[in-house]
Amino acid sequence: MEFLTGEVEPSKGNKILCCQCGTTIDPNPANMCIACIRTLVDITEGIPKQATLYYCKSCERYLQPPAQWIVCALESRELLALCLKKLKGLNKIRLIDAGFVWTEPHSRRIKVKLTVQKEVLGGAVLQQVFVVEYIVNTQMCPDCHRNEAKDYWRAVVQVRQKTEHKKTFFYLEQLILKHKVHQSCLYLKASHEGLDFFFDKRDDARKFMEFVQALVPSRSITSQHLVSHDPQNNTFNYKYTFSVEIVPICKDDVVCLPLSLARSLGNIGQICVCVQITSTVHLVDPNTLQVAEINGQTYWRTPFSSLSSSKQLIEYTVMDIEMVMDADRKTFAGQGPLSTKHVLADVWLVRSSELGTANDHIHCRTHLGHILKPGDAVLGFDLANANINNPHFEKLKNDRIPDVVLVKKIYGDKARRTRKRKWKLQRMNMDMDTSSINRDFTDFLEDLEEDPEYRKNVNIYIDRDKMAVDSDDMDDEGTPQITLQEMLDDLSLRMDGAGNDGDEMIG
Repeated sequence: MEFLTGEVEPSKGNKILCCQCGTTIDPNPANMCIACIRTLVDITEGIPKQATLYYCKSCERYLQPPAQWIVCALESRELLALCLKKLKGLNKIRLIDAGFVWTEPHSRRIKVKLTVQKEVLGGAVLQQVFVVEYIVNTQMCPDCHRNEAKDYWRAVVQVRQKTEHKKTFFYLEQLILKHKVHQSCLYLKASHEGLDFFFDKRDDARKFMEFVQALVPSRSITSQHLVSHDPQNNTFNYKYTFSVEIVPICKDDVVCLPLSLARSLGNIGQICVCVQITSTVHLVDPNTLQVAEINGQTYWRTPFSSLSSSKQLIEYTVMDIEMVMDADRKTFAGQGPLSTKHVLADVWLVRSSELGTANDHIHCRTHLGHILKPGDAVLGFDLANANINNPHFEKLKNDRIPDVVLVKKIYGDKARRTRKRKWKLQRMNMDMDTSSINRDFTDFLEDLEEDPEYRKNVNIYIDRDKMAVDSDDMDDEGTPQITLQEMLDDLSLRMDGAGNDGDEMIG
C-alpha cells in the first residue's frame, strides 16, 4: 500500500508529522502515514474476496451470466475477463493491474491478484493490492443436458426420399457438412427412407429445412403437437415437425416423362436419363441429346417415377460404336437446348454374360459417345425385356421405345478402385452401416471421381494412409481420378477428433 499524489513534490528535506500518530513522514494531502490511513480507509470495501464460477465438465465451458456459456482456457485472457465481471463494485475504483496466482489445476480454485487505486481524504490517491479467490463449481450446461436427455427436443426435420439407393442423401450430407448447418442439431436418427434431425429451437429447424429445399428439389409439410398447457399463465408448449420429401429421382435413373410435361420441356423424348441432381433434376434424352431441368414445383405438379434402379442395370460390352453427325440428328421446330457435354453415338452391344456366345448385337443410341470405345463395359437398362408397371410408359408406341438405355461406363474393378483411392470424405454418424448402404456409398464415391461438376460443392480430403506416389489424373486403365489440387488437408478432421475414416460425430 502506498500514496500517489498529483501535486508537485516538496523538497526532499521537508518533513511533517502524522496528525494521528506523530510519525515523521513526507508531506501528502491527508497529512497521515500509511498505517493510519489503513486503519481508517479500505478502498476494497464492497468488493467480494470470494466468488463462484460455474463450469461444465462435458463441454469444458464456463457460465457467463445470465445464460451464455463460453470456452476459456486456464489463465487465459477470456477467463480473466470472466472473473473480473463477477466482481461487484469494481467500477467504483480504478483497476491498475490484474493477473492469476498459480494454484493446483485439480484444486477447483482460481486466484486473481488485483491492483486498484482510489482517491481518499482530500485528494490523496491510495493504491492497494488484494487477492480474490474463485471457487469452481460444476454444472451441466443446457446443451449438454439436452444431449444427455435424447428426448428433449422442440423441433424435428424429417428428410425422406422414396428410392432404393441413397446417392442423393450422400450428396446432401456433404453439402450439410461443408456449410456447417448441422452444428445446432442435437442429434441424428436414421429412419425408414431417410433421416431425422432434432433441434432445440424451431427457428433452427426451419433454417435447416429451407437449406435442404434450396439444395435439392423437394416439398415440405409443417405440423405441431401440443405437449403441455398452463391455463393460469396461458402458455403452450409445442413440438414441431418439418417433413421434407425429396423427389424420388436419383442420378443415373431412367425415367419416363408424362406426355404433357415432355411437351412443355421443348418436346423432349419421354425416355430420359437423369445425369445430375442439384436444386433441379437434370435430364438428357439419349436419342437427341436434348436436355431439360425440372424443379420441385414442376415435378410435384406432374409427378413421375423411375423405371430402373441400380439393381436392375445390366452390364454390356461395346462391340462397335459410330458417332452421329449433326446432319443425321433429329431436329424440329421448338426443340429445347442440346447438351454440349455429351456426344451422340450409335452403339452395338452384347451382354457381358453372353460374350462369345451371342450371335446378334443389340443396337441403341446413347449420349455417352464421348467416353465409350469398343471393348468397354457399360451399364444399361434393358427396356425390351423388362417388366415395367408405369402408366406413362404403357402409353408409348413401340417404335419410340429403345431396346437398351445406357446409363454409365464401368471403369475397372470396384475393389481395385477402392484400394487406389487416395482421398476420403467427412461423414456424419447416420447409423446406417449395412452392406447395401456401403455399396451405395462406394457408387457415390465413383460418381464424384467421374464427374468434376458433381464434386465442385464437396469438400474432399487427402487420405494420408493411402496416398499414392503417382499423382496423375488417370491410372493404367484410364480410370478418372481426383487431382491433388482438388483435395484439402485432413487437419480439420483430426482437430475434430475424427477417426481414420473421417467421421464427424453429432449428438
